Amino acid sequence: MENKPKFTPDPNLKLMDQVRQVMRYYHYAYRTEQTYCDWILRYVKLHGAKTHPRDMGKTHVEAFLNHLATNGKVAAATQRQALNAIVFFYRDVLLKPLEGEIAPIRAKRHARVPVVMTQAEVKRVLSYMSRTHLLMAKLMYGSGLRLMECVRLRVQDLDFAKNLIYVRGTKGGKDRVTLFPKALHSELRIHLEKVKDLHAHDLAAGHGEVHLPDALARKYPRAGKDVRWQYVFPSKNLSADPRSGVVRRHHVMESGLQKAVKIAVDRAGITKRVSCHTFRHSFATHMLENGVNIRVVQELMGHADVKTTEIYTHVMEKDISAVLSPLDRMEPTEDR
Repeated sequence: MENKPKFTPDPNLKLMDQVRQVMRYYHYAYRTEQTYCDWILRYVKLHGAKTHPRDMGKTHVEAFLNHLATNGKVAAATQRQALNAIVFFYRDVLLKPLEGEIAPIRAKRHARVPVVMTQAEVKRVLSYMSRTHLLMAKLMYGSGLRLMECVRLRVQDLDFAKNLIYVRGTKGGKDRVTLFPKALHSELRIHLEKVKDLHAHDLAAGHGEVHLPDALARKYPRAGKDVRWQYVFPSKNLSADPRSGVVRRHHVMESGLQKAVKIAVDRAGITKRVSCHTFRHSFATHMLENGVNIRVVQELMGHADVKTTEIYTHVMEKDISAVLSPLDRMEPTEDR
């Protein structure tokens, strides 16, 4: 069976511009583009930036990965990400796939239990937050959302009738459905009214178009100005798209929420290493503590393997004295 033809980047472009061209052709996320470009540049610079990568190969890649593990002391996931970037570079940009199996010194992979707050600690942290950041933090804890999943929510993703949130294009490009806490319905309705007013103001000023994923902008030319596609948490200012240069209103920067959480944690006097992601860990742990089936929690979290969800059982609050033996649950039998 013949190999399918691959996209060939413009040879007149600079090397890194070729990388960006290929990544945009295959619809890689902008953050992935930034990350891959960074790793490729680090790979080239490590070898002196004198030899063209086309003239380098397996041994040079292994040397780079070994450098990351021994000198950089990077985590296993970081080393794997660097390898993915280099493999993509050779396979899809230089069209010269690496031969043989890459065998670097592997960064040690340690199993780490997640940092989890108690319900009282969550309440304390939330008490030191306000306005939009408070609403976002409540969503992350109440729905088990990742930071960027929360930031990228669109108006149409909130289903008030079914108490569900549709999370689109998550980790691995998958979609999933999670809980929409009833306690947030009223706050979010008021918040969305402000979003609609802001969108109407943008339309009147000749703007109002939002970024659409993949080819939806071409398929539905008017969808970008539809209020359904607007971000639930829009930025205060308009900005130019880093790829197309089109001026739009993007979602808020995640750094604002991260700073707000850090300040709230410090004010609450919590010494645990709490971040935005801790709300997601706490959601899963508290669901299991409340007796929700682990398979249900797995689905709500979007885990491909239940083993990923099982890690939260290690940090659950367990009261062994309250657990009944199966013998105690049996009905007494008469002696013969």
